[in-house]
Amino acid sequence: MSVPVIDVRGLAYAYPDGTQVLYGVDLHIHAGERVALLGPNGAGKTTLVLHLNGILLPGAGSVAVSGLNVEKRNFLEIRRRVGIVFQDPDDQLFSATVRDDVAFGPANLGLRGDALERRVQHALEEVGMAEYADHPPHHLSFGQRRRVAVATVLAMEPQILVLDEPSSNLDPMARRELADIVRSLSVTVLMVTHDLPYALELCPRSVVLADGVVAADSDTRKLLSDEDFMRAHRLELPFGFDPRTV
Repeated sequence: MSVPVIDVRGLAYAYPDGTQVLYGVDLHIHAGERVALLGPNGAGKTTLVLHLNGILLPGAGSVAVSGLNVEKRNFLEIRRRVGIVFQDPDDQLFSATVRDDVAFGPANLGLRGDALERRVQHALEEVGMAEYADHPPHHLSFGQRRRVAVATVLAMEPQILVLDEPSSNLDPMARRELADIVRSLSVTVLMVTHDLPYALELCPRSVVLADGVVAADSDTRKLLSDEDFMRAHRLELPFGFDPRTV
C-alpha cells in the first residue's frame, strides 16, 4: 500500500500548563480521501489538526506528511503541503483586495509576475470567486469570504486541505456551494466538523476522537447509524435526520 499522506503514530500531547489532550493517536489518510474528524468539544480535534503543519509539535509519537516528518527543519515544505482553512475567514483575510490575499502565500514562496497571477486566477476560479478579485474582502458576504479563505490555501497548491468547521454560519445556499467546491477538488481533505449531515454528504470515512484517543474509524454512514455509539460519544444528529435513508 502507498505511503499515507497523513501518517500519525502514537501522538501524545500536553499543553504547557500540564493539561494532557492527546494520549496516543494513530491516524492514516491516503491521497484523495475525504475524511471527517468528529467528536465533542474537548476531544482533541483542534490539537490534532495543529500538529499537521507544525503549529504544535508532538510530546510523544510522530506526525508525517507524504513521508516528510513534521519537524522544524521541514516547516516550509510541510506548510506548503498542508493548508488549514480556519473557522473564521477573517482570521485569514487581511489585505486590501481578494487578489492580494490569495497572492500573499505564493508570493512569499517567491512566485512573481505572470506565474503568480495565473496561480491566483486558478485558485479563485476553483472556488467561483474570480470575478471578485479586485473587491475588498470585508465587502463580501460571510460565505464568499469563506470561499476566498479556501482560495488563499489552494493558491499554495497543497496536497492536503484541512477545513475547520466549514459549514458554520453559512446559509443553506452557501453551504451547498461550498460542498460542491469541496467535491470538485483533487486534494486530500480532512474536515473537522460538528455538522454530521455535512460529514455524511462529503466524507465517506469518519474518525471520531474522544478523550484524546481515536474511538472509531469507519464508514461515515455506518458510524452515524450506530445509535448506541453516537449517544456514548455525545454525537447528536438533527431531529428527524436518518443517515440510513439519505
